[in-house]
Amino acid sequence: MCEKPSVAKRIAQALSTYYHDHRNHYSDKTSDQEQKNRSQPPQPTSSTLFTTIRGLNGQDYIICHALGHLYGLSDNNKGSRKAFPVLDPTWLPLSILKKKGPSSKYLAFKIEKILREISQISKNASGFIHACDYDQEGEVIGYNILEHACHHKYSISKRAKFSSLTDEEIIQSFNNLLPPNEKLKDAGTSRHMIDFIYGINLSRALTNSVNKKKESAGEIKKGYQQLSIGRVQGPTLAFVVEREKEIENHIFEPYWNVIADFKKNNQIIKTYYYPQRIDTKPVAENIVNSCKNQLGKVTNIKIIKTSIRPPIPFNLGDLQKEAYRLFRFTPSYTLSIAEKLYLAALISYPRTSSQKLPSPINYEKIIKAVSTLNNNLHQDSSYGNKTGSILSYSEISIKLLANKTLKPNEGKETDPAHPAIYPTGQKPKQKLEDSELKLLDLIIRRFFSAFGKDASSSQSTVTITVKDKYTFKAEEKKIVFEGWIQYYRPYFDLSGFVNLDSLSFLKPDDILENIKMELLEKFTQPPPRYNQSTLLQKMEREKIGTKATRSEIIGTLFKRNYITNLVPPATTATNQSVTYDSKISKNYPISNNQKVKTSKLEYTGVQKSGLRPTEIGIAIVSSMKKYIPNIVSTSLTQDMETQLEQIESGNSTSIQVVEKARTQIKEAIQSFNINETKIGQEISLALEANRTTNPSRKPIALVALGTCPVCKNGNLIVKKAIKSKKRFAGCTSYASTKCLATSPLPQKGTIKSTGKRCEKCNWPIIIASGNNQGKKYQWEFCINSQCPLKIYSNSDKKNPPSQPT
Repeated sequence: MCEKPSVAKRIAQALSTYYHDHRNHYSDKTSDQEQKNRSQPPQPTSSTLFTTIRGLNGQDYIICHALGHLYGLSDNNKGSRKAFPVLDPTWLPLSILKKKGPSSKYLAFKIEKILREISQISKNASGFIHACDYDQEGEVIGYNILEHACHHKYSISKRAKFSSLTDEEIIQSFNNLLPPNEKLKDAGTSRHMIDFIYGINLSRALTNSVNKKKESAGEIKKGYQQLSIGRVQGPTLAFVVEREKEIENHIFEPYWNVIADFKKNNQIIKTYYYPQRIDTKPVAENIVNSCKNQLGKVTNIKIIKTSIRPPIPFNLGDLQKEAYRLFRFTPSYTLSIAEKLYLAALISYPRTSSQKLPSPINYEKIIKAVSTLNNNLHQDSSYGNKTGSILSYSEISIKLLANKTLKPNEGKETDPAHPAIYPTGQKPKQKLEDSELKLLDLIIRRFFSAFGKDASSSQSTVTITVKDKYTFKAEEKKIVFEGWIQYYRPYFDLSGFVNLDSLSFLKPDDILENIKMELLEKFTQPPPRYNQSTLLQKMEREKIGTKATRSEIIGTLFKRNYITNLVPPATTATNQSVTYDSKISKNYPISNNQKVKTSKLEYTGVQKSGLRPTEIGIAIVSSMKKYIPNIVSTSLTQDMETQLEQIESGNSTSIQVVEKARTQIKEAIQSFNINETKIGQEISLALEANRTTNPSRKPIALVALGTCPVCKNGNLIVKKAIKSKKRFAGCTSYASTKCLATSPLPQKGTIKSTGKRCEKCNWPIIIASGNNQGKKYQWEFCINSQCPLKIYSNSDKKNPPSQPT
């Protein structure tokens, strides 16, 4: 029983090859038995839906697959959205639960067909192997199928455990099958039960309070207002709201810096006055006036050498953070790409918390295998790096294998099911998309770097004194020995380091001439808004959610319109100051004629970007804090996560933990009922304010089409015009670099990327599919409207091919 069709296909290929190669080594008796079995008519265990392979000793294996979860929890109230509390949900096939809308009906049909087939063939099966992902979610998926569709076969099943989909690891896992992991199953089903109980009851209580308020006010009911809140969703939303409050309440206090340029032997030394922050302008002006055009003396030279340890191997959270920093991939997008790479057997299982690489994965073998891969992503490219060219995989492999031992630098985090993410060394069987290439290259170079030697840097600090009273400092930091950095070079942040040494010629007691003195006025800044990466990091630090669900929770907050993502407007570098009439002047005592000034770039960079709560999000957190504070606090969720871990470790039971959750939800609902009117009033006001200031519209799912062929940095995605509402392809770098690459798109149907690029113009090729006048169509084409392949001959222009619009 596999989790997905692609995994079933890989397992079928691996086992089929292995069994075919090994049948030849068995005795004649075995071959005779096999021949006898082959001559017999097909048994009832055969399947037309799933792949059947012949194993050793004539056994048949039917490689079944799910589509992820095939069962879900139901409230047993026939879909009534007003009934609560719901405390005893039951597992039902999703074919029953998903029957609204054409796409849901089709999915329900597929699920029903799969379950019917599995149920039928299980009746005559002699054994069952649970081969879903080895984590809580995978265990629950397989458990429900084996328990319900296969008629209580989970307890007698065997468990296949593998961390990558290479042939070698698949065969090893099937040759060393384990008993079912009851503790992992109990932890997984308990998590689903608790999340369902919290989510459905709190969401229904919240929704009903708002709808009752609308009904009591005599408002015309335009539709059912659906709201949601949960034990992880609540605290996560509260993080964003609290940060917004910090920003709103921040008082912009002015302070001053003094910077100065000194000269010796026609070389300029840039310095800053120490201490950097000067709280009053008269003091700052006195420093400038006293030191301007004066001589300075080198009174101290300090050099500190520091070792830079190699980076630790990726777990999922670390990979998501690094991919956001480098490529601006959202956490959920990074996870989806990593899963594709895993299913293609190119990397190990990505949903892991581990930062450790156990030696049984065979470091040397992986390094040798990776060395044969073609890394054309960085071919003839310096990737913005000024220290040298980027080493190829083979060059890095030679350097690493020259060492006497291979020992990775590992982190503290562990995972009982899977190691840290590592490349398998398998060659891609099909062309990878740009985003897949980027993430694979990042994982490979991070893996290499973990085995590298320590790098070292030196920081030089020169102290210059003017009039034996005023202290200025010049600093520079440089890489002395690259070590592991040369393996991670395209991704290592060199912004804080210099290439050319500009201070080493200075000696104690040298006299320098001041040639420039400048006074800078600045303001204290509020903390920056969260972005999707830093919010995910906050969730990790607070230990709420799991490695697999955190990005989904953030996506839910977007879907519910509780948060929005503000993108800073494109700006050009400037030192221009701009005046803001804002709460700065209200909160800081200044003269009537004075206006607070701040750098435009500094102000907009902090205030106009990142995740911002909507009126609804703010109102929900405010109401919950007043009436049911546990729902938006981290303590409740942290306690529950600890108990779920204890179930998996065997220190607690599912019955105890779920019963405690039922008790807590009863208390929460009691508070809801007491304050229902007040909660409904507050949320209703926020909904109305949100409709007035930001009319609701369905969020557009991000559809990436491929790397921009114009700027080469951004990605072409499906966008929607503000005025015309028409969709088009636009570059993600428009906001930052004003890349104007655009292209029209069909206005109807579904658009998907093919991962291919046009051989003539290098623009992405996409697939548009849909239904036109009752007929289904699928259309593959280059999106460049000026593509040479679209220039028809004169005869073609008269009768161009019909295209859906």
